[in-house]
Amino acid sequence: EENVWKLCEQVKKTYPSELPKCYAVFVSNERRTVPLWRQKAGRGDEKLVIWDYHVFFMHNPSPNRCLVFDLDTTLPFPTYFHKYVTETFRSDYALTPEHHRFFRVIPAEKYLAEFSSDRRHMRRPDGSWIKPPPSYPPIQTSASTHSLDDFICMKPGKGPGAVYDLLHFVQQFYKPPDRNIGTKTQN
Repeated sequence: EENVWKLCEQVKKTYPSELPKCYAVFVSNERRTVPLWRQKAGRGDEKLVIWDYHVFFMHNPSPNRCLVFDLDTTLPFPTYFHKYVTETFRSDYALTPEHHRFFRVIPAEKYLAEFSSDRRHMRRPDGSWIKPPPSYPPIQTSASTHSLDDFICMKPGKGPGAVYDLLHFVQQFYKPPDRNIGTKTQN
């Protein structure tokens, strides 16, 4: 989540006109058990892992062009949306309902303004770090020191941005090429 925040920050600094076309996307569900394939932390040939939540960055410069930047994928960086979704999420049809993935899509500007984390989720119960934290200070806002749970929550109407199931997420960001371009229709 912090890496995606840093990507949003970098776009704002270097390509501010592109920021309205960028999104932070959180993937989770009520049980916080979301299977994703093609992940560096995954096992087996298909690199399957079950995360409690996952976060990636999207750049959607036009209706039929969307790129996904996922720092944890084994796919190319970046990857076109359709390839990423097809290989990372596959389909909900083969999964039990408790493993269905939901997507909280937050405009990058809103993510920069509202996300905060005191990194409590990166500590063991005894207070020691699970992994060394990033070298920069925790991300804070004037309103909050820790809003991560609002972003992971997949209840519509709670938290920033919009929540989609897999089908509606794909419909929102993937526009297949118009196969009728250049063909004539008869009246």
